[in-house]
Amino acid sequence: MSNTIVVAALYHFVSLPDYKELQQPLLDVCLENDIRGTLLLAEEGINGTVAGTREGIDALLAYLRNDPRLTDLDHKESFTGKRPFYRMKVKLKKEIVTIGIPEVSPTQCVGEYIEPKDWNAIISDPETIVIDTRNDYEYELGTFKGAIDPKTKSFREFPKYIEDNVDVQQHKKVAMFCTGGIRCEKASSFMLTQGFEKVYHLKGGILKYLEEVPQEESLWEGECFVFDDRVAVDHNLKPGEHRMCFGCKNPISPEDMASRDYEEGIQCPKCASQLTQEKRQRLSQRQHQIHLAKKRGHAHIGCPVT
Repeated sequence: MSNTIVVAALYHFVSLPDYKELQQPLLDVCLENDIRGTLLLAEEGINGTVAGTREGIDALLAYLRNDPRLTDLDHKESFTGKRPFYRMKVKLKKEIVTIGIPEVSPTQCVGEYIEPKDWNAIISDPETIVIDTRNDYEYELGTFKGAIDPKTKSFREFPKYIEDNVDVQQHKKVAMFCTGGIRCEKASSFMLTQGFEKVYHLKGGILKYLEEVPQEESLWEGECFVFDDRVAVDHNLKPGEHRMCFGCKNPISPEDMASRDYEEGIQCPKCASQLTQEKRQRLSQRQHQIHLAKKRGHAHIGCPVT
């Protein structure tokens, strides 16, 4: 395989009362195996995305699954020819995905997992409403056919969206999805606490669906946003056409990059009129350093040589 870097998105909801003590040993294992990315530890479990060699990722997964509590750790893989992360961090958090409601816990109650092969039938049921639990900028790049965009800026806004727009008496079947499965799993737990009875969520998320469902059978439309330098992946889990704007940190399309308001590494049509002169100058200097680094054949942090 020409692409030698394995990108592993992993998570598991499980009670980890000793999560603080797990931080340093986990970081040590990652550093020993030249793995980079970010992992989050909380009392409710583990979450994150990391990248490394095949051997390195296998060593990390073996280490994690050696803990009986993490034997059923969920992970998805994709491949790339360059490292999408430049540092390794293991952070301690109150939640591994933040909804801001302490009583919501997938370790206590969770909706019905739907395997990717069965997902099309679920979301094609006219009695089922399909909700994308991701944020608005993720929805914009791609989503499932017929899915609702809650127009949230962060996952914390999801409960308010449900309160204002989804009726427990009217909407008897609710199906939800997200990138890797973690947000919709927690969302399903929240929905059950609100009295919804039939709550489905896509097991393994969009990434698992793209991996397992043939493109000719797919109900996915567009690209899938990912939280690394690839920005988005297509149906073959290859880097897509979108890039990241350093000015506003939003994904930008080829059409955005063709705009007169686009300046590489500085601004895009979404933020061109909003950047302060100070920030524009700072980004311009950064972009100049990136060009110099590429000429020397070196990688500037945050922008690898391609």
